[in-house]
Amino acid sequence: MSTTSPLRILVSGGGIAGNAVALQLLRHGMHVTVVERAAVARPGGQAVDLRGPSREAARRMGLMAGIAAHQLDERGMSYIDGDGKVYARMAMADFDGQGAVAEIEITRGDLNQVLLDALTTVETGLLDYRYGEWIEAVEQDESGVDVTFADGATERFDLVIGADGVHSATRRLVFGPEERFSTNLGGYGAFFTMPKPADVEPGWFSMRLIPGAMLGLRPDADPATAKAIITLRTETDPALRRDGQAQRALISKTIGDAGWHAPAVLAAMESTPDFYFDEIARVDVPELSVGRVTLVGDAGYCGSPLTGMGTAMALVGAYVLAAEIAATPTDLGAAQQRYQDAITPFLDKAKEIPGGGMAMMIPKSALMARLAKLNVRLMMSRPMRPLTKKIFFGHTEEFALPTY
Repeated sequence: MSTTSPLRILVSGGGIAGNAVALQLLRHGMHVTVVERAAVARPGGQAVDLRGPSREAARRMGLMAGIAAHQLDERGMSYIDGDGKVYARMAMADFDGQGAVAEIEITRGDLNQVLLDALTTVETGLLDYRYGEWIEAVEQDESGVDVTFADGATERFDLVIGADGVHSATRRLVFGPEERFSTNLGGYGAFFTMPKPADVEPGWFSMRLIPGAMLGLRPDADPATAKAIITLRTETDPALRRDGQAQRALISKTIGDAGWHAPAVLAAMESTPDFYFDEIARVDVPELSVGRVTLVGDAGYCGSPLTGMGTAMALVGAYVLAAEIAATPTDLGAAQQRYQDAITPFLDKAKEIPGGGMAMMIPKSALMARLAKLNVRLMMSRPMRPLTKKIFFGHTEEFALPTY
């Protein structure tokens, strides 16, 4: 394949990482094909935040106006007891936007739509976007990659970028089985949309800590709804995968006695249209490229939802990867290595779990849960705020996004 003509690049995955890298590659005049397994763009989803390097990446990509139009009203996190009383707060303003809630919060679906809208402003002749399509096989040589799609067609590309999430099929096909790169961190996470209880304070992410679990209600783009967020500390059970009934049963068993709005959450869980359940896992791929296939976002690096940095890694990684490819389009190997070298220091910090791992965040016994409550009160107190901000949320601020 000629290297004098614009590169032909395949992006597998139409999420935030995939659409962000596609947008930047198109702006550099490259031909980009995006394949997304879902039939349409997925709306809604959890709130994600922009801070530090990811906010700067979004600014350089020209996304801030679109983000502002969809920004959520989130003022901080409230810690709630079983009777619904607030015993501690982490206000966004008190922590300079570096607490659990950042200054800029937006739903995953809305951020993805901002990227999709931006794609429509780029020369359409360079973009081929296909929903309901995915990669079935990959064969590569020194000059290109032959890809077989689910519809049976085979096409050749200069480069393939896997941006298809934690359970990446691209990674499995080219790099090896998932268990080689994924580590369960001791539990599961679930979220879904539900009617917002009347007494939930507007603009606040309300969190209830109980033995073995955390139950949260977070503001949604629709003021009539909220996002239920459940984190379970439990042993891994392979039988839970794809068994929605067993997943719901585990949640009911764990939070059934949590008080507060647990009964409403469990009732909504049975009929919600967007129930999501997956293991809390970390993804580490030591080398982000194999030949002419490269990974970006959760497919290549994920610290787990506990870090709150998944979107940051996706945006920063996409920005850096596209820029490095554009810098030396005739030497993709060098571009891929510079991408890895540039992004690794940020990833090492972004994968750190604020405050420690699952065992520190979710005590298993009632006694340890009571002690955790006292610790939260202490850490949220005015004298402790500078230390709390540094310990929990300042670990990526020193990373300087490369300038191209």
